[in-house]
Amino acid sequence: MDIGELHSGRLLTGSTLDASKSRERARQRRLLRLAVILGVPVAWMWYRLLSGNPVDFGVPQMFRDAPELVLSLGLMMMLVLIIAVPLLGAGRSPHVLIRPSASSVRLSDVVGAEATKREAIDTLNLFLSHRTFSEELGGSPRRGVLFEGPPGTGKTYLAKAMAGEAGVPFLFVSASAFQSMYYGQTNKKVRSFFTALRKAAKAEGGAIGFIEEFDAIGGSRSDAGSGGMREGVVGVVNELLVQMQSFDMPMGWEKVSARFIGSLNALLPPDRQIRTKAPRVANVLVVAATNRAADLDPALLRPGRFDRLIHFDLPPHSDRQAIAAYYLDRKAHHESVTAELVADLSGGYSPVRIERLLDEALIIALRHSRRQMTIDDVLEAQLITEIGLAHDVGYHPDERRRIAVHEAGHALVAQLVGREIRIVSILRRAESLGLVAHDDADERFLRTPTEMKDLITVALAGRAAEAQEFGEASNGIASDLAGATQLAAQMIGALGGGAGLLSLEAASMPVAGNLVAKVMNDDRSRGAAEALLTDASRRAESVIREHRTSLLAIAGALLERDELSGDDVRAIISASGAAATANDASRTLPNPT
Repeated sequence: MDIGELHSGRLLTGSTLDASKSRERARQRRLLRLAVILGVPVAWMWYRLLSGNPVDFGVPQMFRDAPELVLSLGLMMMLVLIIAVPLLGAGRSPHVLIRPSASSVRLSDVVGAEATKREAIDTLNLFLSHRTFSEELGGSPRRGVLFEGPPGTGKTYLAKAMAGEAGVPFLFVSASAFQSMYYGQTNKKVRSFFTALRKAAKAEGGAIGFIEEFDAIGGSRSDAGSGGMREGVVGVVNELLVQMQSFDMPMGWEKVSARFIGSLNALLPPDRQIRTKAPRVANVLVVAATNRAADLDPALLRPGRFDRLIHFDLPPHSDRQAIAAYYLDRKAHHESVTAELVADLSGGYSPVRIERLLDEALIIALRHSRRQMTIDDVLEAQLITEIGLAHDVGYHPDERRRIAVHEAGHALVAQLVGREIRIVSILRRAESLGLVAHDDADERFLRTPTEMKDLITVALAGRAAEAQEFGEASNGIASDLAGATQLAAQMIGALGGGAGLLSLEAASMPVAGNLVAKVMNDDRSRGAAEALLTDASRRAESVIREHRTSLLAIAGALLERDELSGDDVRAIISASGAAATANDASRTLPNPT
């Protein structure tokens, strides 16, 4: 093959690849071996037949004359099997072998994440052309690749696609399956897995091993304790380090031949000793997946081991649109449900979560006797998957009015500061008595201090609305205050929003990881955060007081309909703002029916 094709960015195929040549040579060797194995007994039987003494198939005469012997031998064999099988199985590799013909996933099924897919293709091309890469360029092909990223981002899916495209055996194993109750058996299972990889690679021209949840066996040795914990962490990591360097070890006949020649050379003088042939290096690619790469032992990430890290991130808008289009092509949907709309709704979603959202929308459509999902089904599915099912719990009339005012306060301020409202509800979902679902108008990755202050104001708007209309706020503001406090602590303790630029997040404290606690333990930072919350509360009260007409209009619509869409809220604010009168202070909510 032309070595220049390795940089093309497309997956290389054909019989000129090194892996294909090795696979064809292995196939021819198997045919020759089968011909020899079958040819000798067949020739012997023909010889007996032609000489007039044909082979008599059946039970040997000695067993026919002594049935008790047959029974005794059978019982002994059963006893041996009962004792030996559990012991032999304890150290076997727990992998599942997936043949190329059984893999239905291809790289064309991997949509979005083009940079990640390009990296996987380059890795696969080097794997398939390992001998050319080594002989012509002097390079060493990759042996270990680490897939790292949040759950559901396609790590396992891409590995299966790589195995399907490579046309080589794919050995899948969960890291937790290596663990055993018997001392030393975990290490033995790891050795058995790598032995199976080398055998498959030498028989088929290459093999890909995939270890799911790799952090279960590759955790840092510095965190290991003593006793069984030490054997389970330190010993297993040491075994992994050894096995990742074992792909050039002799196997099978190579090992027997090397041992035989070594015995002969021990009897021969140095100038007469037989030269041994270097063993073939197994063409193995080990792919490990984890969402906790920081917890892995550093030695596993050094050159020669898992030295290539491919990061899987949550898909941006363009990738979400491609993923949504892929799934919508396979699911019944109304023309109003477009890939772009699903991408807009699914900010921060993983590919698996996007598919789950559409499946839940289909379930809702089926519940309403429809055979395709609509946009309302998708919106309802989003609320169910993110928050939970809606329940009409039968609020007390006064309580229902208070909840409506509370959520109307959130919705009003969120709309006025430029947030994109998806839905406002006074139906109970999980632990929430009501909710206002709102996002950025456009997908954003950064927030300015002004935008964070807006979010704090939105969080405190429910409290301001209750206090204005009922004289005091209820305990329903607890989660709002917690959310506002977390935002204020982040601004003061991590983003330099206080009197100084020191980051409390960088401090090593017993409460490490709890930024709110760090801010509260520092007097200056606590004062700054309290001032930030006070200013936001005053701002919310001012907005609620100035736009009381819109507040009461939204609350009244909620009392009548339970839930409002973002378009409903915008229409109410627009209409009530144009019709504002001087008697706002005397207006009251309609009595609930």
